[in-house]
Amino acid sequence: MTNSRRRGLLMASSALLGGALMLTACSGGDADASSGGNDTSQAKADEAAAKKSSEAQITITPKDGSNNASINNSAAVTVRKGTLTAVTMTSQDGKTVAGRLSADGKSWKPSVQLERSTTYKLAAEAKDSQGRIAHENASFTTVSPANSFIGTFTPDNGATVGVGMPVSINFDKAITNKAAVQKGVTVTSSSGQEVACHWFNANRMDCRPQEYWKEGSTVTLKLALDGVQGASGVYGVQQKTVTFHIGRNQVSYVDAKTKQMKITQDGKVVKTIPISAGSPDNKTYEGQMVISEKFKETRMNGATVGFTDDDGKGEYDIKDVPHAMRLTTSGTFIHGNYWGAPSVFGNVNTSHGCVGLQDKKGANDPSTPAAWFYNHSLIGDVVVVQNTGDKTVSPDNGLNGWNMDWAQWKAGSAL
Repeated sequence: MTNSRRRGLLMASSALLGGALMLTACSGGDADASSGGNDTSQAKADEAAAKKSSEAQITITPKDGSNNASINNSAAVTVRKGTLTAVTMTSQDGKTVAGRLSADGKSWKPSVQLERSTTYKLAAEAKDSQGRIAHENASFTTVSPANSFIGTFTPDNGATVGVGMPVSINFDKAITNKAAVQKGVTVTSSSGQEVACHWFNANRMDCRPQEYWKEGSTVTLKLALDGVQGASGVYGVQQKTVTFHIGRNQVSYVDAKTKQMKITQDGKVVKTIPISAGSPDNKTYEGQMVISEKFKETRMNGATVGFTDDDGKGEYDIKDVPHAMRLTTSGTFIHGNYWGAPSVFGNVNTSHGCVGLQDKKGANDPSTPAAWFYNHSLIGDVVVVQNTGDKTVSPDNGLNGWNMDWAQWKAGSAL
């Protein structure tokens, strides 16, 4: 092959190759040409996918994998640039958790309180204005009992109680950060009475006004303890509002010397009942005591409160004490007595420390003094015991903080 022929073939090949290059470049359009020819098929796929993906942006809280989540406020689903079309929340045992979608479709929350120490899964779907669908999933675990505290409170929501009923909260963990916890508890009355709280110990806080509650008023207890640190590594989980009502003003006065009880309503004596208080060897506590429990019949065994015979058995064991109402945690009751002679009441103090009223076995006779008092008493009514010769009941023995003056009471506040 001559040199001139070789040159001709090379020129032809170059022309063909150049034509191929030009055809490839033209197939990309003007935009590709301006980018210097560096575009790829993957870039085109990404661009097409971006055009097809939803603009809806779903947010699930708490974040995926979270631990120690609140059982009240942690779970929520929100969306931007779209509306939620489906949200499913399930517990670790597969049960569906009920929830509420907002009217505008922008948010969703559980409609029930979550369980502690439980793993939950959330799956959410939303669409944007073009109808394109977006998905998001998350899983989280709620706070464990070991890392949380709960306060058991009295009285119950909706209850009608006597004028002496304090708000009493017993926490299941010792509280070291009392100020933070107390800030999360508010007690107010429709009467406008000032209410102060008093810590008896690391687990119990009671709240009351200076004087008895005003009859007919409504008291509101708000617990805003969710996420409040009560002690190192221990957080509150309660978020609750409770209201209860104060009934008529009834205060009863037991006089162990005269052996009579005068029942007053709004300061006026409405009935006088003969009683038998504690014997000289087992005197009844003195002081203001609040009825904390009522039992139409209950068992009373002396061994449970330290009254035992030489054999260790209770000095008494009565399985059907009628019309019994608790005055102290340690075992002081005001109750019916069917085993004592009628002549005892109003004349002799014979009990082991309780206040006895004449009654009949079976608690079915409404005409007895004990039945009358039981039927006309509310939990929260005050029974003032006088002239027994014994010491004043301890303020924390039952719901009996009224035996502490206002200055002492407020001194027990953490705020």
